[in-house]
Amino acid sequence: MAANDVYDSLRMAAGYAFDRPAVHPHVIRAIGEHLRLARRVTRALDVGCGAGVSTAALEPLADTAVGLEPVLNMLRHIRAVAPRAAFLVGQAERLPFPAGSFDLVTAAGSLNYVDLALFLPEIARVLGKGGVLAIYDFSAGRRLRDSGALYAWYADFERRYPPKPGYDLDVRDLAYAVSGLRLDAYEEFEVAVPMTFRSYLPYVMSETGVEMAISRGVAEGEIRGWCEATLREALDDTPRDVLFDAYVAYVRR
Repeated sequence: MAANDVYDSLRMAAGYAFDRPAVHPHVIRAIGEHLRLARRVTRALDVGCGAGVSTAALEPLADTAVGLEPVLNMLRHIRAVAPRAAFLVGQAERLPFPAGSFDLVTAAGSLNYVDLALFLPEIARVLGKGGVLAIYDFSAGRRLRDSGALYAWYADFERRYPPKPGYDLDVRDLAYAVSGLRLDAYEEFEVAVPMTFRSYLPYVMSETGVEMAISRGVAEGEIRGWCEATLREALDDTPRDVLFDAYVAYVRR
């Protein structure tokens, strides 16, 4: 199953639009603090925006936020998710914008799926003077602050429904200089999102391993039933901080 095929699903589009924990706003807030923005930038681009949640998170930093996504079905709920943003279907390797169009470009877990040799020169082209590319991602929410129960449960979940391999990417080692770019800073931090059994269950059902299992013929109800029967060993109806390990790489021309 190709990477884009995982996301070319109405079920995944709804899951990414409505069921994922709100990690993006925490990361975008950290980006704003790192860049010490005295005011909002004029235009920001979110490359590989998925269902638009990461684009919506950009709105506090930008007068105009634009999301670019190669998979049309993922944009099905954008009016509900980010009604003030603009969206286009397009490829990261061929950005459909004039030179110097953006003050800030973000890429949230999307560079694993692009041809970086084509993408980085495009970023150098569309960034304006003083513009920044902020590459970020975060782990799955598999840890609680004061218990190992969720970590153990998630390990079992991934053994049953493994995600597509080959996702790892160390953004510190990319060939930025070839495209006239440089890695200016890199930071790692932890994001805590309060979740309960009722909010965590739809989140894990939106994971790519579930979609891949369904594509192989496993019934969605069977997967949900297993999750419902076992997840309460780790989470109940009391909100607990679920921890996400995040990073941001800041790249400049």
